[in-house]
Amino acid sequence: MKSFLRFLPLPVLFASVLAASAFAQEKIKVGEFASLTGGNASFGQQSHRGTQLAIDDVNAAGGVLGRQLQLITEDDQSLAGQPATIVQKLIAQDHVVAVLGEVASSKSLEAAPICQQNQIPMISPASTNPKVTETGDYIFRVCFIDPFQGTVMAKFALAHGWKKVALLTDVKQDYSVGLAEFFVKYFKENGGEIVREQKYSSGDKDFKPQLTSLKAAQPDAIFVPGYYAEVALIGKQARLLGLKMPLLGGDGWMGDSLLKVAGNSLDGCFFSCHFSTGDQRPVVQDFIKKFRAKYKEEPDDMAALGYDSAMILAEAIRRAGTTENDKLRDAIAATRNHPGVTGNITLDEKRNAAKPAVILTIRDGGFKFTQSVAP
Repeated sequence: MKSFLRFLPLPVLFASVLAASAFAQEKIKVGEFASLTGGNASFGQQSHRGTQLAIDDVNAAGGVLGRQLQLITEDDQSLAGQPATIVQKLIAQDHVVAVLGEVASSKSLEAAPICQQNQIPMISPASTNPKVTETGDYIFRVCFIDPFQGTVMAKFALAHGWKKVALLTDVKQDYSVGLAEFFVKYFKENGGEIVREQKYSSGDKDFKPQLTSLKAAQPDAIFVPGYYAEVALIGKQARLLGLKMPLLGGDGWMGDSLLKVAGNSLDGCFFSCHFSTGDQRPVVQDFIKKFRAKYKEEPDDMAALGYDSAMILAEAIRRAGTTENDKLRDAIAATRNHPGVTGNITLDEKRNAAKPAVILTIRDGGFKFTQSVAP
């Protein structure tokens, strides 16, 4: 190479050096869509903070392939229709090499077909509905999926002797419907009885009619696979109506307003999630320390999943040696035993993460670790 450059005309040589320098300075653009405002803002804000922290960590360590990462974040306002518009913009106008998002399955299901059509890898931090990755081979996730999560909670209920369970499902959320479906399947196949099912819609405030109906069925527990905003109100109204049995749920319960609104009405209730600050692994404690320093608050599992999604993308770019879409897709798919904050992550042949679930109980105004359940 040295002998070749010696014979290049000086203008050509300078142009080559300048071009190489410009390429090194050009940032690698990564898109993110999240619910930074609206009904799911707690999820979106936490996921974004974890994602941004990962981007900062990667850049502080020198970036990837000698280049810095640039995170371009758009707020979908927790509204249907927004994810599709945003992702089209990120791909067509911003020319991102990959997309990170969303937490809510219904929003990821809007964006995934667009990413697949344009062959742009998309990694969801927390969308658990199986249909998300079924969209195509450019769609990934770093969380476990509803069949596993629903089965875990069904096993948990049966192990505690709660053989008669009622359901309260959010019909507007693919997440809630899917989680209920898989809970019911395992629960009934293994001797449990669903004594009654009631439904509600996201944004509802009054759940007393549904809860009164469920109370009459005398269940041992009630499975409420919804999101934190409604679950907090459901918990308060359930106790006011005299329902004393435990409520069970999934990772949608994890939101900063859950206990602020519910008070102590959810004490003694249980839900599955992805992460616990009680995990003493160094990678977890280091993440918690950095998150506290940057944001002056505690991270939740959405923040941890956001961090893992960005770190897996950065590592895949590094292994691929390029941001070319097909090679990057293959590198993400080859992720094995990534030491994530939410556990060691291996992506299976369906581009889903094989990893443990954590079950937390609510007690004394906080979330307490109960157990970890392997896949």
